[in-house]
Amino acid sequence: MNILVVEDELKAGNYLCNGLQEQGYSVSLARNGADGLHLALENAFDVIVLDVMMPEMDGWEVLRRLRQQADTPVLFLTARDDVVDRIKGLELGADDYLIKPFSFAELVARLRTLTRRGPTREEEHLQVDDLQIDVLKRRVIRGGVRLALTNKEFALLHLFVTHQGQVLSRTLIASRVWDMNFDSDTNVVDVAVRRLRMKVDEPFQNRLIHSVRGIGYRFDTQP
Repeated sequence: MNILVVEDELKAGNYLCNGLQEQGYSVSLARNGADGLHLALENAFDVIVLDVMMPEMDGWEVLRRLRQQADTPVLFLTARDDVVDRIKGLELGADDYLIKPFSFAELVARLRTLTRRGPTREEEHLQVDDLQIDVLKRRVIRGGVRLALTNKEFALLHLFVTHQGQVLSRTLIASRVWDMNFDSDTNVVDVAVRRLRMKVDEPFQNRLIHSVRGIGYRFDTQP
């Protein structure tokens, strides 16, 4: 496996390179985004490990430019753990996302998985019934009407749509959208779902967000 690591932190970059080389992999290291993009476009790598916060060019811009010319699998490795950042990375074309601090064994396992299955892309356009989502432009339209959603509302709706028909617990929703452990005394999930319903469901005849008593919510065209 030929791996490119793009990491500006000296200690972290050396740790990754040494660890991956000990596993028998060929590893190239770039210390900033500009050098990383150059190496990625000039060489054939099986997978790229890409940090987000870097000098000269951040990981978002590296990935955006890379996807204009190449489809090499990319794993974001970063301390940025906000769900909006994770969605942004996937929207730009990342294949996986691992948060620092991490288990090195898990990193290796994820890289092996990426190289086995090849690159996969998040769908850019999603549709359920008369609801349409342009993921890249973060545009939501239902029944021909443009819906104005906050970042959290968009993240919540995206979670619902990509798990259509599944019952999602409040705990799962809280961990995915707010990256927090759900406290039974906190009604943040219910409040957010109620606000999303006001925009996505209430003005329209067919309801898509359904409550599942004692558990959470289900997003489906069927009641």
